[in-house]
Amino acid sequence: MEEDTYRTIEAPAEGLYKEKGSKFISLAYPVYTEEEVKETMAELKKQYYDARHHCFAYCLGADKGRFRANDDGEPNHSAGDPILGQIRSADLSNVLIVVIRYFGGTKLGVGGLINAYKTAAAAALERATIVEKHETVLLQVHYAYPQMNDVMSLVKEYDLNVRDQQFELDCRLTLEVRKKLQGEIIIKLKDTEGVEVSILSETPH
Repeated sequence: MEEDTYRTIEAPAEGLYKEKGSKFISLAYPVYTEEEVKETMAELKKQYYDARHHCFAYCLGADKGRFRANDDGEPNHSAGDPILGQIRSADLSNVLIVVIRYFGGTKLGVGGLINAYKTAAAAALERATIVEKHETVLLQVHYAYPQMNDVMSLVKEYDLNVRDQQFELDCRLTLEVRKKLQGEIIIKLKDTEGVEVSILSETPH
């Protein structure tokens, strides 16, 4: 796989695992930032306010470099790590899995908990559609109207996604480009007289 390519899930998915009266609801989401993770967790804690535990794990970035596992009160490494293990064994990134536990009155022991959280996380992923995506960057391109043909021929050559456009005396385009092609495309744009390029942001898709 290319260095800017990763596997993720197309849309949210849900799974369920029951053991000795305890119910483990697993919810998988495509996410791209820690901020999205926080917002999703806040919503789920409101929605499932009466649950005993809201354990989760996530992995972000094509390089899978940002990740976290949280046991939310369960014994150390008995919940978050098994969930993260399922994300990694499926070779996924930009994914959050939350497993919500309703306690059934019977303790499962650390081994039982590890199995329950692992199985619940796997159940959500089994119902998810796995897709391959590329990390991209948003570029803003400013140019005068006479440069339109040069800029648009480059857009066509690289089959770039135009996210926003404004055609007046001064023209502006917002382009989504693959991260690995970013440098090459910026150089070609800047080589065109009268064209200015700036990086707006990295985008998830």
